Amino acid sequence: MNRRLTLASSAAGAVVVALDGTVLTVAQPTLQRELGASFAEVQWTSTAYLIAVASLLVFAGRLGDRYGQRRMFGLGMLGFGAASAGIGLAPGVGWVIGLRVVQGVFGALLQPATLGMLRTAYPPDGLARPLALRTASVGLAAAAGPLLGGALVTGLGWRAVFFLHVLPTAIFGVLALAGREEEREPVVRTPLDVPGAVLLAVTLAGLVHGLVTGAPVSLGAAVVAGVAFVRHERRTPSPLLPPGLIAVPAVGAALGILVAASAALFGTLFVGVYVLQRTLGLGPFASALRSLPLAVLTVASAAGCPVLLRRLGPRRTVASAMALLALGVLLLARPSAGPALYGGFALLGAGFGTVMVAATHVVVRQADAGSAGVAGGSQQTALNVGPALGVAVAGALLGSGTVVPLLVLAVPAVFGVALARSLPGASSIASVTPHADERDRSPIPARR
Repeated sequence: MNRRLTLASSAAGAVVVALDGTVLTVAQPTLQRELGASFAEVQWTSTAYLIAVASLLVFAGRLGDRYGQRRMFGLGMLGFGAASAGIGLAPGVGWVIGLRVVQGVFGALLQPATLGMLRTAYPPDGLARPLALRTASVGLAAAAGPLLGGALVTGLGWRAVFFLHVLPTAIFGVLALAGREEEREPVVRTPLDVPGAVLLAVTLAGLVHGLVTGAPVSLGAAVVAGVAFVRHERRTPSPLLPPGLIAVPAVGAALGILVAASAALFGTLFVGVYVLQRTLGLGPFASALRSLPLAVLTVASAAGCPVLLRRLGPRRTVASAMALLALGVLLLARPSAGPALYGGFALLGAGFGTVMVAATHVVVRQADAGSAGVAGGSQQTALNVGPALGVAVAGALLGSGTVVPLLVLAVPAVFGVALARSLPGASSIASVTPHADERDRSPIPARR
């Protein structure tokens, strides 16, 4: 695929996944009523997907490095769309939960590839702009999701929100698989670390399940499997996580920042619903309007981040953005229907949109083309674990009111400011915009 189609495909894959989560939230009450499901069963329509996708992202990224990012993206999109169609036809909630697991497997295939394809199509110093466009697209999808989902559920029923994905996944999936063979991205022929993949999957599945459900057994299993995974990776000749990538301090810091930022944001949004609807007594639509600055500033900050990276470098850009994120959380800790409320959501959007682009830029830029899938899988894993952690903390503290959990959720944002010290400075990035001679350059040829 050429660069324009690669960027369009990357954005489309990210948007499909973002829309899936937001429109499902709107459709769940109707789904529960029409299928006669319990509240716990409806929760599992989200939890089952989250566990499946989070546990497989890194291994799926390695599959992309070995067999081609474009191929994994195409298979992931087609499988995701087919599972979506199956859910739309499901006769009962058990089928919905089972197919959500299948959807999570294919979602794990396509998500790392959306970043891996960009890394193989663009030079390292030209990644900031396509990453910004991808992030802005996700921000628009997140903003439009509740409105689109509400319209579909009201007019056509809950099944329509799943049929929404079928056409775009089919189009971009076929385009990806139909690409010419000589345009294949570089691949890595090292053996697959299947034992490592299993241990990491158990670790992440146990962690996410434990955070979502509060089950101590799951968290214990995650710790045991995590220790075994680290021991295995140190001994195996072909580790799942390339030492050349994970040993870079900037990569570890960037992944930690993504976990901290997403935990702070999504935990705050979980509490924000109670602030808006219970403390301030607003209805769902009025609440959505109050939080609109979050979506607007996420898109705007993502679009403007390449300029900040060029002038300030990742270190100062991320540190400033995490400080804005922390300030936004603290503003929302003081319930008010006035400017402070809008300002809090605006700061959340400005901080998170900037962090998403800048930290992802560091992770993907540090990876060579042959490890782009693992880099993308690691980034996506951070963005799946972070929200689960933030919502778990928020849910555990919500009984004490809305102020305490928001004060606690500001802590990871402040911690992210400290982590930013390990990121590269401005001098490490010569340019974040492709030079004229780079725009027409063909994709990197396959390694032999």
